[in-house]
Amino acid sequence: MVGGGQLARMTYQAAIAPGIAMRVLAAAPDESAARICGDVHLGDHRSLDDLRAFADGCDVVTFDHEHVPQEHLRALEADGVLVRPGPDALLHAQDKLAMRERLSGMGVPCPAYAKIGDAAEVTAFAERHGWPVVLKAVRGGYDGKGVWVVRDATEAAEVCAQAATAGLTLIAEAHVAFEREIAVLVARSPYKQGAAYPVVETVQQDGICVEVLAPAPGLDPDVAAEAQRLALEIAAELGVVGLLAVEMFDTGDGVLINELAMRPHNSGHWTIEGARTSQFEQHLRAVVNLPLGATRLTAPYVVMANVLGGEDPHVYDRYVHVMAADPGLRVHMYGKAVRPGRKIGHVTVLGDDLPGLRARARDAADYLRWGTI
Repeated sequence: MVGGGQLARMTYQAAIAPGIAMRVLAAAPDESAARICGDVHLGDHRSLDDLRAFADGCDVVTFDHEHVPQEHLRALEADGVLVRPGPDALLHAQDKLAMRERLSGMGVPCPAYAKIGDAAEVTAFAERHGWPVVLKAVRGGYDGKGVWVVRDATEAAEVCAQAATAGLTLIAEAHVAFEREIAVLVARSPYKQGAAYPVVETVQQDGICVEVLAPAPGLDPDVAAEAQRLALEIAAELGVVGLLAVEMFDTGDGVLINELAMRPHNSGHWTIEGARTSQFEQHLRAVVNLPLGATRLTAPYVVMANVLGGEDPHVYDRYVHVMAADPGLRVHMYGKAVRPGRKIGHVTVLGDDLPGLRARARDAADYLRWGTI
């Protein structure tokens, strides 16, 4: 797995039980996965030489992020390396314009969009679709980075100037009046077997997912089924092998596709305890061409809350209090240095009382971050 972050760390943990030997390409020895994985190669995912050395002897190469350059992926394939997902599929998680063009061509419901060259084009887009306008970097954005909501021509000009200075290409999207954000995680194998997890609700603050509710409470079963169908259709059409996370807007009148990710995803961390097969094991099954696992819930409701870094770096000192207060809570920490707002772990609770589960998860995450509830 290229990338040494928490996704690789949790994938490595899932590889142990089925006996899948896993190697990680990490940028530094203190990265999250490098701290626990027994086979770590240090290198730069932007270096073809490092990628070739890393891939030597591997049966399949996969990823915990989308940042490996397309030309390097194609060079690896030309060398005979099995890359999953392949570059043709992964492009649509790397390039938002390519993603929008492909999905729109498939007839998949998406927000209105346009490639933007300058502020005048943003204003012209707003004249057609209204303010505010969502501006996104075509490549490289995540966790709210590379996304701007501009409310008038002045704000648009400021963002366009920043983007030009940084060498970023932008697209504009119509601002969607959605009721909530939901996500669907699906897997697809080389055998073309597909599997879909229950639709979840994701709760965002400042562009960061802070909470996931599985299944999405009160979601119309027909809407849930359509969301799963769309995600499986996208995976098949793009030729995805592995996991595909599809982030959507629930508008009350249907769903619109927001973003794609082709790897384990924050919206699926709840599956470690909350599903019969975790997303991490499922991704491994798919990329090594094993039959996919069951996706059923293990409890009526599962709530996952992200633990974000606060001002106090001694988060681990608070373990004893959280675990004593709620023995049913599951805590996952990523071995990352604590920085304000950084995702350093998550907590999961399961049961049949959704409001109570949300309160328990929120209290634990807040205490781990701040030392208070």
